[in-house]
Amino acid sequence: MTAADAIARLEALVARDPQSADGWRALGDAWTARGNTAAADAAYAQSIRAATRDPELLRAANALVAGELAVAEPILRARLKRAPTDVAAIRMLAELASRLGRYGDAEKLLARALELAPGFRAARHNYALVLHRQNRAGDALTQIDILAAEEPDNPALANLKAAVLGRIGEYEDALELYARVLDRQPNQPKVWMSYGHALKTVGRQGDAVDAYRRAIALEPGMGEVWWSLANLKRVTFDADDIAAMRAALEQDSLTAEDRFHLHFALGKALEDAGDYAASFAHYAEGNRQRRAMVRYDPDEIAAHVQRSAALFTPAFFAERQGHGSSAPDPIFILGMPRAGSTLIEQILASHSMVEGTMELPDLPQIAARLGGRKLRSQDSAYPEVLADLSPHECAALGEEYLERTRIQRKTDAPFFIDKMPNNFLHVGLIRLILPNAKIIDARRHPLACCFSNFKQHFARGQAFSYDLAELGAYYRGYTQAMAHFDAVQPGAVYRVFYEAVVDDLEGEVRRLLAYLGLPFEEACLNYHASARAVRTASSEQVRQPIFREGLDQWRHYEEWLEPLKEALGPALSGYPFAT
Repeated sequence: MTAADAIARLEALVARDPQSADGWRALGDAWTARGNTAAADAAYAQSIRAATRDPELLRAANALVAGELAVAEPILRARLKRAPTDVAAIRMLAELASRLGRYGDAEKLLARALELAPGFRAARHNYALVLHRQNRAGDALTQIDILAAEEPDNPALANLKAAVLGRIGEYEDALELYARVLDRQPNQPKVWMSYGHALKTVGRQGDAVDAYRRAIALEPGMGEVWWSLANLKRVTFDADDIAAMRAALEQDSLTAEDRFHLHFALGKALEDAGDYAASFAHYAEGNRQRRAMVRYDPDEIAAHVQRSAALFTPAFFAERQGHGSSAPDPIFILGMPRAGSTLIEQILASHSMVEGTMELPDLPQIAARLGGRKLRSQDSAYPEVLADLSPHECAALGEEYLERTRIQRKTDAPFFIDKMPNNFLHVGLIRLILPNAKIIDARRHPLACCFSNFKQHFARGQAFSYDLAELGAYYRGYTQAMAHFDAVQPGAVYRVFYEAVVDDLEGEVRRLLAYLGLPFEEACLNYHASARAVRTASSEQVRQPIFREGLDQWRHYEEWLEPLKEALGPALSGYPFAT
């Protein structure tokens, strides 16, 4: 039988049975073999439509919706073993990989689906989202623009594009896009929420509050919006707000994400009202619910700290003197979240020679790639793999970091800030690939810092923060990691204590600038007057002059903090000199 005969028979089959997903897929395969991509794409599109009635794929889809990934995965893998060009199954497996944080696997699967069926719009939208999550803004925008060429008024696409633009600091374009979408389709609560996020970032707090309130008016049970209002810090909820949030919690239809967000928001509302027992109860319940949803193994952090201490000895660095890129551009501000890193960034970004960016994910992504870990059950080769890097490889990694972060730099300032706090886990990597970069450890009293984390719901990346004992252990591991580098490379890390900045702003700023080799500029003391965008939970606080209110807020909750105190151990009793 010729290829033409096979295609004719398959076309006759799908004419008789247009709901045959297998028939349409086989026809797509046949057209692919003939090199007719347009016909193949059309056949695969029909296969996707027919697959919506396929019982096997429906079982997998229902499992994905229910969050039962262990049920969905074997169904999809078995399906693809039998039918490797089933683009609907490929897309679903990519969705599963994405939910597990395996974005590289998801990207490959979606690229394959689009290779087979370029017109598969849902897969392309997922592809853009996965690229965005991997910090590849340019590639994500390319995919979004392909989709937008056919649907220029699609609000979901506009929302995603604005989010990507915001990630790379293009806030004016993002705000314009949000405004245009909402002008045409004003009844979009999630778009109003995203618009509020962008307005908050550029310092338009009043407009952000208005946007969040519009979202709540459209969807009163939308917990993330209530939390977004609470997260403005300077917003105080009234009795009607508290009643509305409590009423929302009574709804049986509330999603798990809405529920825990409402608990965090109520914790803030009741804290402001001085009802600390009720406030703590809501904070604790929000954290309990969120902890059940995240994957976090505290033993991994402890093991990483120990392995790093074993690897990064004085001899290790002495043998690698001169390795890495010589560029002095990056200034890393690291440590614990909620320790004053945004304040330090705002102070330094007010200097004419320093540009602030955001919490950049690039260094952890490089570390993860070096570790080679594909599954959670596998051991990572990082940090030990660093011992095998050649001088050329160290320099290439440093240059890669600089190239990856270049999209974040909007000025010609010679230095830029990366304030990802979790980079304390990668100080050894920084010293190896960027030996001339400056490193600042932002430190705050452990009870003040840890309880501030406990009150905060992070969108992503801080899974240690939802349990008091795990929080204390994480803080203790962080101080141990920093103490190790103090011992093996004295002076490589400069420490700034939040309390010292509050007590003596000018003195601390002068000492910090001296460490960086920068001349003193008065603008650093007037950091709160800066109009720059601030992309963290502290965005509103750093637009105010220095204040002391955050120093002792934890004392209202001290009676409930014993698990935290016990886990902190010497990191608490020895503060500020703990090791």
